[in-house]
Amino acid sequence: MVDFRPVAYVIGRILIVLAILMLAPAVIDWRAGLDNGAAFAAAAAITGVVGGAVTLATSNSLSRALDTRQAYLLTACIWFVIPAFGALPFYIGAPGLSLQNAYFEAVSGITTTGASVISGLESLPTGLNLWRGMLNWLGGLGIAFIAMIFLPLMRIGGMQFFRTEGFDTFGKALPRATDIARQLLLIYSILTVLIMVVYSILGMPPVEAIVHGMTTVATGGFSTNDSSFSGYGRSIQYAAAVFMFLASLPFIRYVQLVNGTSGPLWRDVQARAYFRWLMTAVLMATAFRIMTSGASWETAFRESLFNLTSIMSSSGFGVGNFSSWGAFVLVIAYVVGVIGACSGSTAAGLSVFRVQVAFAALIREVRRIGSPSSVDPIRYDGRPVTDDVLNALILFLSSFILILGVMSVAMTLLGVDSVSALFAVWTTLGNVGYGFGPLVERTGTFIDFPPGAIAIMTLCMILGRLGILAILVLVLPSFWRR
Repeated sequence: MVDFRPVAYVIGRILIVLAILMLAPAVIDWRAGLDNGAAFAAAAAITGVVGGAVTLATSNSLSRALDTRQAYLLTACIWFVIPAFGALPFYIGAPGLSLQNAYFEAVSGITTTGASVISGLESLPTGLNLWRGMLNWLGGLGIAFIAMIFLPLMRIGGMQFFRTEGFDTFGKALPRATDIARQLLLIYSILTVLIMVVYSILGMPPVEAIVHGMTTVATGGFSTNDSSFSGYGRSIQYAAAVFMFLASLPFIRYVQLVNGTSGPLWRDVQARAYFRWLMTAVLMATAFRIMTSGASWETAFRESLFNLTSIMSSSGFGVGNFSSWGAFVLVIAYVVGVIGACSGSTAAGLSVFRVQVAFAALIREVRRIGSPSSVDPIRYDGRPVTDDVLNALILFLSSFILILGVMSVAMTLLGVDSVSALFAVWTTLGNVGYGFGPLVERTGTFIDFPPGAIAIMTLCMILGRLGILAILVLVLPSFWRR
């Protein structure tokens, strides 16, 4: 029998922190003379009371570390429960969303998807735009922590391959997960401040620099403007592309860098492949746009670099009218969005690591056709890929593709056109944040989708963010009987 009290205790503590953080946008809106500050205060009170009550009721439950089942349940509860309270400011105050749309917005923020059902972002209270940025930032930090600590231990999608790397190669410098988490928080915070400062120096207004600094490091995609980065100068767009790339590299490499080991970052097989694949896509899109639209080389390159980096890193920012560039570029975007960036970062999608290993497995099987008796083990970065890693990885890839197809069909059955449905599932399951198709064109948001489609997209964001198998395993009776 699973003891749910330790899970509830952790969730209660998180809710208390969330309530305290809600006070920051409340103060900002109050100082600006806006009534929306009261909405944040009410949301903070509700969240704090619930979190405090749960914490007090389960305060004697953490006598030992969480077991595997509790870890699975905790990670699932974080992405299902926390957004329900993070959605309260959107429902109680401006912009007065429905409960379903408010939950969608909060899930999009905490999963760092960046898809939105709010238009007219420039007219929102400053505190609400700050809250959207904070949701992205908090979600990105949680994702990085789970990707580095929890997923390798939970053996999800082949991530157990990184278990040894995350805990053993540091020797005595980082003997425990808490040490890694502490340094991760430091690195994440330093990157956030650096991005904010650079944006400010390059001419972005202070509040916008703060919000975009938080959402960039989280590869979250929430912006303070409906036009995202289109209204900013070239230098800001180039800087954002660089920061989105850096934020989608494995955070374990930054931890190693802080501890005086820079070699693994430069030699990382996954990061180097990520850079090669991204630049190949950018150059292809640049050449196509120059040939078809007559755009200048610099404009075509800059906008291709920004948009495709945003898509592959699952950020969700945009410049220009990307959807009008033609079907060829949309196909490129779809492919890099499905692949995603690096495992162990805030990025989503399949991840470069999984795609690399899948290709290696495919090549090995092709070779075996000609030499059935040959011994040809799969190796990644010089290390053998064991059968349990490969099986978990193939299962993850198959589940991702299956759910992508099933959810797209389900969307069309609800009356959504095929293009909007396909890209809606793509952008939410891959936590990409971009919207394409007739239902998105009017507002640039997902507000015109029917309620059933909103529900599907909300579920897809959580499935894509946490890992499909981590959710599906919870519905197996055998999992709870162990």
